[in-house]
Amino acid sequence: MPAADRVLVYTRTTGYRHASIPAGAAALAELAEGAGLRAEHTEDPAAFRARSLRDCAAVVFLSTSGEVLDPEGREALTGFVASGGGYLGVHGASTTEYDWPYYGELVGARFDGHPEIQPAVVTVEDADHPATAHLPARWEWTDEWYGFRANPRGAVRVLAGVDESTYRGGGMGADHPLVWCHERCGGRALYTALGHAAESYAQPAFREHLRGALRWVTRLAN
Repeated sequence: MPAADRVLVYTRTTGYRHASIPAGAAALAELAEGAGLRAEHTEDPAAFRARSLRDCAAVVFLSTSGEVLDPEGREALTGFVASGGGYLGVHGASTTEYDWPYYGELVGARFDGHPEIQPAVVTVEDADHPATAHLPARWEWTDEWYGFRANPRGAVRVLAGVDESTYRGGGMGADHPLVWCHERCGGRALYTALGHAAESYAQPAFREHLRGALRWVTRLAN
């Protein structure tokens, strides 16, 4: 890939729309710029074209939902990642492009449902990854705890999960991944199920989580 220094933050929704999107987009722009990257926030599917992604280091799907890409955009995203481009999916990104198998492979797992927002304990499995290295082994956090149609373990590197014994309404059992990464599509891909509430994006621990994730998918960190 040519030298790239832009991060495209994409927030188009055709399904449920999270009220936290403006706060998340602002936080990601600040984090990108702090890493020496240019951030662009868009909801225009036409931003996904091979020629317009050439200067991108990564694309971020921030609480997208439903069908958000046209056929040319799907082709451009596939080529971008295959050529080494980074993908970061945040929260609702797993509720996106249900009828496109490639996107399911890229994000890692499909959203299935969630109980009410409540506190729980996030269990860090990989303390060596920049997205989770700053967190304690058991991190108390309040969020919308996503369940998934299938457990991605075995196909991805699981970074953190949630202890279902610490909240009501979990449906995946003792092994419930929440944050993972992989490189099986060519570029680096990371998904975090966290980030439902607007106030999350002002919290230092969560911002550091996103900063580490962004640095990893853009290859600024190992």
